[in-house]
Amino acid sequence: MGRALELLVGSATAPSTTFTGLTMAAGNSLTIRSAPLDSKIYLLQAWADNQTAGTFRIRSPRLHDNVQGIRMDVTASDTTPLLPEGIKQMLISQDTLVAEITGSATAGDLESGAMLLYYDAVPGVDARLATWEQIAPLIKHLLFVENTLALGTAGGYSGEEAINAEFNQFKANTDYALLGYTVDVECLAIRYRGIDTGNLGVGGPGNETLRQVTAQWFKRLSMSTGLACIPVFNSANADAILLDGLQDENGTDTTVTSHFAELGPTPAGQFAGAGAAR
Repeated sequence: MGRALELLVGSATAPSTTFTGLTMAAGNSLTIRSAPLDSKIYLLQAWADNQTAGTFRIRSPRLHDNVQGIRMDVTASDTTPLLPEGIKQMLISQDTLVAEITGSATAGDLESGAMLLYYDAVPGVDARLATWEQIAPLIKHLLFVENTLALGTAGGYSGEEAINAEFNQFKANTDYALLGYTVDVECLAIRYRGIDTGNLGVGGPGNETLRQVTAQWFKRLSMSTGLACIPVFNSANADAILLDGLQDENGTDTTVTSHFAELGPTPAGQFAGAGAAR
Protein backbone atom coordinates (compact mmCIF):
# COMPACT_ATOMS: atom_id res chain seq x y z
CA MET A 1 0.00 0.00 0.00
CA GLY A 2 1.16 3.55 -0.64
CA ARG A 3 0.31 7.23 -0.64
CA ALA A 4 -2.37 8.80 -2.79
CA LEU A 5 -3.99 12.08 -3.72
CA GLU A 6 -7.56 11.95 -5.01
CA LEU A 7 -9.69 14.65 -6.59
CA LEU A 8 -13.45 14.28 -6.02
CA VAL A 9 -15.98 16.36 -7.98
CA GLY A 10 -19.75 16.51 -8.33
CA SER A 11 -22.58 18.75 -9.50
CA ALA A 12 -26.19 19.69 -8.76
CA THR A 13 -28.63 21.18 -11.27
CA ALA A 14 -30.36 24.44 -10.31
CA PRO A 15 -30.36 23.79 -6.53
CA SER A 16 -31.61 27.30 -5.70
CA THR A 17 -31.37 28.09 -1.96
CA THR A 18 -32.01 24.47 -0.94
CA PHE A 19 -28.94 22.45 -0.02
CA THR A 20 -28.78 19.74 -2.69
CA GLY A 21 -26.46 16.74 -2.64
CA LEU A 22 -23.80 16.59 -5.33
CA THR A 23 -24.12 13.93 -8.00
CA MET A 24 -20.57 12.66 -8.12
CA ALA A 25 -18.66 12.28 -11.37
CA ALA A 26 -18.06 8.77 -12.69
CA GLY A 27 -15.38 7.01 -10.66
CA ASN A 28 -15.70 9.39 -7.70
CA SER A 29 -17.39 8.54 -4.41
CA LEU A 30 -18.09 10.38 -1.18
CA THR A 31 -17.23 7.24 0.77
CA ILE A 32 -13.69 7.50 2.07
CA ARG A 33 -11.49 4.69 0.80
CA SER A 34 -10.71 1.79 3.08
CA ALA A 35 -7.34 2.26 4.74
CA PRO A 36 -5.58 1.03 7.90
CA LEU A 37 -7.12 2.49 11.04
CA ASP A 38 -3.83 4.04 12.10
CA SER A 39 -3.21 5.69 8.71
CA LYS A 40 -3.70 9.39 7.99
CA ILE A 41 -6.44 10.61 5.66
CA TYR A 42 -6.92 14.34 5.12
CA LEU A 43 -9.16 16.76 3.28
CA LEU A 44 -6.57 19.23 1.98
CA GLN A 45 -8.72 21.68 0.03
CA ALA A 46 -12.22 22.32 -1.33
CA TRP A 47 -13.71 24.75 -3.83
CA ALA A 48 -16.78 25.27 -6.03
CA ASP A 49 -17.90 26.74 -9.35
CA ASN A 50 -21.26 28.51 -9.08
CA GLN A 51 -23.38 30.37 -11.63
CA THR A 52 -24.72 32.56 -8.82
CA ALA A 53 -23.48 33.04 -5.28
CA GLY A 54 -24.25 30.14 -2.96
CA THR A 55 -22.87 27.84 -0.30
CA PHE A 56 -20.84 24.62 -0.45
CA ARG A 57 -21.19 22.36 2.59
CA ILE A 58 -19.34 19.18 3.62
CA ARG A 59 -20.54 17.32 6.69
CA SER A 60 -20.49 13.97 8.46
CA PRO A 61 -21.00 12.64 11.99
CA ARG A 62 -17.25 11.97 11.97
CA LEU A 63 -16.40 15.62 11.31
CA HIS A 64 -17.08 18.37 13.85
CA ASP A 65 -20.84 18.01 13.44
CA ASN A 66 -23.44 16.59 11.06
CA VAL A 67 -25.56 19.77 10.90
CA GLN A 68 -23.36 22.46 9.30
CA GLY A 69 -19.89 20.90 9.31
CA ILE A 70 -17.60 22.72 6.87
CA ARG A 71 -19.80 25.45 5.41
CA MET A 72 -18.23 27.74 2.79
CA ASP A 73 -19.75 30.73 0.99
CA VAL A 74 -19.15 30.63 -2.77
CA THR A 75 -18.80 33.67 -5.02
CA ALA A 76 -20.24 33.36 -8.51
CA SER A 77 -17.71 32.32 -11.18
CA ASP A 78 -14.84 32.11 -8.70
CA THR A 79 -13.09 28.78 -8.11
CA THR A 80 -10.80 30.12 -5.39
CA PRO A 81 -9.80 27.47 -2.79
CA LEU A 82 -12.09 27.85 0.22
CA LEU A 83 -10.23 26.12 3.07
CA PRO A 84 -7.41 27.77 5.03
CA GLU A 85 -4.12 26.94 3.32
CA GLY A 86 -2.09 24.26 5.06
CA ILE A 87 -4.91 23.00 7.29
CA LYS A 88 -5.34 19.23 7.21
CA GLN A 89 -8.91 18.17 8.07
CA MET A 90 -8.69 14.60 9.30
CA LEU A 91 -11.06 12.08 7.71
CA ILE A 92 -12.02 8.56 8.76
CA SER A 93 -11.66 5.45 6.64
CA GLN A 94 -14.98 4.27 5.13
CA ASP A 95 -16.92 7.27 6.45
CA THR A 96 -19.38 8.70 3.89
CA LEU A 97 -19.30 12.46 3.49
CA VAL A 98 -22.36 14.56 2.66
CA ALA A 99 -21.45 17.23 0.08
CA GLU A 100 -24.19 19.76 -0.73
CA ILE A 101 -24.45 23.02 -2.61
CA THR A 102 -26.83 25.95 -3.13
CA GLY A 103 -26.84 28.50 -5.94
CA SER A 104 -28.70 29.21 -9.17
CA ALA A 105 -32.40 28.46 -9.59
CA THR A 106 -32.21 28.76 -13.39
CA ALA A 107 -33.20 25.55 -15.15
CA GLY A 108 -30.16 23.69 -16.47
CA ASP A 109 -27.56 25.63 -14.47
CA LEU A 110 -24.89 23.40 -12.95
CA GLU A 111 -23.40 24.23 -9.56
CA SER A 112 -20.33 22.11 -8.84
CA GLY A 113 -18.05 21.33 -5.92
CA ALA A 114 -14.62 19.72 -5.59
CA MET A 115 -12.47 18.23 -2.82
CA LEU A 116 -8.85 17.08 -2.78
CA LEU A 117 -8.00 14.21 -0.40
CA TYR A 118 -4.68 12.78 0.77
CA TYR A 119 -4.06 9.22 1.97
CA ASP A 120 -0.78 8.07 3.44
CA ALA A 121 -1.58 4.36 3.01
CA VAL A 122 -4.16 2.93 0.59
CA PRO A 123 -4.26 -0.79 -0.22
CA GLY A 124 -3.70 -1.35 -3.94
CA VAL A 125 -2.59 2.22 -4.68
CA ASP A 126 1.03 3.36 -4.97
CA ALA A 127 1.28 6.90 -6.32
CA ARG A 128 4.62 8.58 -6.95
CA LEU A 129 4.38 11.63 -4.71
CA ALA A 130 7.17 13.82 -3.37
CA THR A 131 7.75 16.75 -1.05
CA TRP A 132 9.18 20.05 -2.23
CA GLU A 133 12.31 19.36 -0.18
CA GLN A 134 12.87 16.18 -2.21
CA ILE A 135 12.16 17.84 -5.55
CA ALA A 136 13.99 21.17 -5.24
CA PRO A 137 17.62 19.92 -5.40
CA LEU A 138 16.87 17.63 -8.36
CA ILE A 139 15.43 20.21 -10.78
CA LYS A 140 17.36 20.56 -14.06
CA HIS A 141 14.94 22.34 -16.42
CA LEU A 142 11.38 23.58 -16.62
CA LEU A 143 9.00 22.22 -19.26
CA PHE A 144 5.60 23.77 -20.01
CA VAL A 145 3.13 21.56 -21.87
CA GLU A 146 -0.16 22.73 -23.43
CA ASN A 147 -3.37 20.74 -23.83
CA THR A 148 -6.67 22.13 -25.09
CA LEU A 149 -9.54 20.24 -23.47
CA ALA A 150 -12.88 19.97 -25.25
CA LEU A 151 -14.99 20.05 -22.11
CA GLY A 152 -18.58 18.83 -22.10
CA THR A 153 -21.83 20.21 -20.67
CA ALA A 154 -23.10 17.32 -18.53
CA GLY A 155 -21.17 17.98 -15.32
CA GLY A 156 -18.90 14.92 -15.34
CA TYR A 157 -15.28 14.62 -16.36
CA SER A 158 -14.77 15.28 -20.07
CA GLY A 159 -12.22 16.36 -22.67
CA GLU A 160 -9.74 13.59 -21.92
CA GLU A 161 -6.40 13.94 -23.69
CA ALA A 162 -2.92 12.45 -23.21
CA ILE A 163 -0.33 14.87 -21.83
CA ASN A 164 1.79 14.47 -25.00
CA ALA A 165 -1.08 14.80 -27.49
CA GLU A 166 -0.12 18.34 -28.55
CA PHE A 167 3.37 18.96 -27.13
CA ASN A 168 5.71 15.97 -27.04
CA GLN A 169 9.14 17.24 -25.94
CA PHE A 170 9.59 14.90 -22.99
CA LYS A 171 13.02 13.29 -22.70
CA ALA A 172 13.01 9.50 -22.80
CA ASN A 173 12.77 7.60 -19.53
CA THR A 174 13.01 10.77 -17.44
CA ASP A 175 11.17 11.79 -14.29
CA TYR A 176 9.19 15.03 -14.29
CA ALA A 177 7.58 16.68 -11.25
CA LEU A 178 4.22 18.37 -11.85
CA LEU A 179 4.51 21.64 -9.92
CA GLY A 180 1.24 23.19 -11.10
CA TYR A 181 -0.69 24.43 -14.13
CA THR A 182 -2.64 27.39 -15.51
CA VAL A 183 -5.88 27.62 -17.51
CA ASP A 184 -7.17 30.30 -19.88
CA VAL A 185 -10.89 29.69 -19.23
CA GLU A 186 -12.59 28.99 -15.91
CA CYS A 187 -13.82 25.50 -15.10
CA LEU A 188 -14.42 23.65 -11.85
CA ALA A 189 -11.35 21.43 -11.95
CA ILE A 190 -8.42 20.06 -13.94
CA ARG A 191 -7.51 16.40 -13.36
CA TYR A 192 -4.37 14.36 -14.10
CA ARG A 193 -4.23 10.59 -13.79
CA GLY A 194 -2.15 7.61 -14.85
CA ILE A 195 -0.08 4.79 -13.46
CA ASP A 196 2.18 7.30 -11.68
CA THR A 197 -0.80 8.60 -9.65
CA GLY A 198 -1.96 5.09 -8.81
CA ASN A 199 -4.64 5.60 -11.50
CA LEU A 200 -6.45 8.05 -9.20
CA GLY A 201 -7.15 11.59 -10.34
CA VAL A 202 -5.12 14.45 -8.87
CA GLY A 203 -5.76 18.09 -9.61
CA GLY A 204 -7.03 21.47 -8.57
CA PRO A 205 -9.31 24.38 -9.45
CA GLY A 206 -9.67 25.69 -13.00
CA ASN A 207 -9.17 29.31 -12.00
CA GLU A 208 -7.98 31.51 -14.86
CA THR A 209 -7.25 34.59 -12.70
CA LEU A 210 -5.56 32.99 -9.67
CA ARG A 211 -2.51 31.96 -11.68
CA GLN A 212 -0.06 32.61 -8.85
CA VAL A 213 -1.80 29.80 -6.96
CA THR A 214 -2.48 27.21 -9.66
CA ALA A 215 0.93 27.66 -11.35
CA GLN A 216 2.51 26.09 -8.26
CA TRP A 217 -0.53 24.21 -6.99
CA PHE A 218 1.15 20.96 -5.96
CA LYS A 219 4.29 22.70 -4.71
CA ARG A 220 2.18 24.98 -2.48
CA LEU A 221 0.20 22.01 -1.16
CA SER A 222 3.41 20.24 -0.19
CA MET A 223 5.02 23.30 1.40
CA SER A 224 1.91 24.33 3.34
CA THR A 225 1.02 20.85 4.64
CA GLY A 226 4.43 19.19 4.91
CA LEU A 227 3.05 16.24 2.93
CA ALA A 228 4.23 14.55 -0.26
CA CYS A 229 1.80 16.25 -2.67
CA ILE A 230 3.89 16.72 -5.82
CA PRO A 231 3.13 14.09 -8.50
CA VAL A 232 6.18 12.63 -10.25
CA PHE A 233 5.60 11.24 -13.76
CA ASN A 234 8.00 9.24 -15.88
CA SER A 235 8.05 10.17 -19.56
CA ALA A 236 7.89 6.49 -20.51
CA ASN A 237 4.24 6.67 -19.41
CA ALA A 238 3.40 9.89 -21.31
CA ASP A 239 0.90 8.25 -23.67
CA ALA A 240 -1.15 7.20 -20.63
CA ILE A 241 -0.84 10.38 -18.53
CA LEU A 242 -4.35 11.73 -19.07
CA LEU A 243 -5.88 15.16 -18.52
CA ASP A 244 -9.54 16.06 -18.31
CA GLY A 245 -11.77 18.44 -16.40
CA LEU A 246 -15.26 19.39 -15.31
CA GLN A 247 -17.07 22.35 -16.88
CA ASP A 248 -20.53 23.83 -16.33
CA GLU A 249 -23.46 23.52 -18.72
CA ASN A 250 -21.89 26.01 -21.12
CA GLY A 251 -19.14 23.53 -22.00
CA THR A 252 -16.47 26.15 -22.76
CA ASP A 253 -13.13 24.61 -23.75
CA THR A 254 -9.99 25.50 -21.82
CA THR A 255 -6.28 25.39 -22.59
CA VAL A 256 -4.24 23.90 -19.76
CA THR A 257 -0.54 24.69 -19.44
CA SER A 258 1.12 22.09 -17.19
CA HIS A 259 4.25 23.25 -15.36
CA PHE A 260 6.77 20.40 -15.12
CA ALA A 261 10.27 20.27 -13.69
CA GLU A 262 12.68 17.81 -15.29
CA LEU A 263 14.46 15.92 -12.53
CA GLY A 264 18.00 14.64 -12.42
CA PRO A 265 18.90 11.14 -11.20
CA THR A 266 17.13 10.19 -7.99
CA PRO A 267 18.16 7.75 -5.28
CA ALA A 268 16.73 4.28 -5.93
CA GLY A 269 13.18 4.04 -4.67
CA GLN A 270 12.91 7.70 -3.61
CA PHE A 271 9.72 8.20 -5.62
CA ALA A 272 8.69 4.56 -5.59
CA GLY A 273 5.40 3.68 -7.16
CA ALA A 274 3.85 1.65 -9.90
CA GLY A 275 5.00 4.13 -12.55
CA ALA A 276 8.65 4.27 -11.49
CA ALA A 277 11.25 3.49 -14.15
CA ARG A 278 12.50 -0.06 -13.92
